[in-house]
Amino acid sequence: MAADSLVYLLGRGAPRAPDRDTLEAWGRALGAVLPRPVVVTLEGDLGVGKTTLVRAICVGIGVSAIEAVTSPTFSIIQQYDAPRGPVVHADLYRLRSDAELALLGWDEVVDSAPVLLVEWPDRAENTLPRDSIHVVLAHDPESADRRLLRIHAPTLR
Repeated sequence: MAADSLVYLLGRGAPRAPDRDTLEAWGRALGAVLPRPVVVTLEGDLGVGKTTLVRAICVGIGVSAIEAVTSPTFSIIQQYDAPRGPVVHADLYRLRSDAELALLGWDEVVDSAPVLLVEWPDRAENTLPRDSIHVVLAHDPESADRRLLRIHAPTLR
């Protein structure tokens, strides 16, 4: 049943131009049905709502200390406790090389995290699993209160 819900949320159930409330509701629903292990990447410009979506996904997953879910721009990687195992949140914005990824122990992070949420995944594009769920957010040019949402989930085709 959760797999059917996941397919729906990543397909027809995904809002195409959500406002903040709709984006957060979708993120909570997605978090509630994500399988383990899973990698979700979030792409988009600064201020588009990637961390807002991460926070909503974490609520759906059941992260207990939701106030701790902030952008890890300076710490780069944060881990949050959840009932079915930890959630790892990475913000790779500040990284500039594969060597910096290696210093983080990135391969081990990718291989061991039950749930890995990655902002700025372009900094690690050659190291992420092919079956990652890719979420792209963009500012809606017709409405400052809305975002454009695109999803690519190769395993669900």
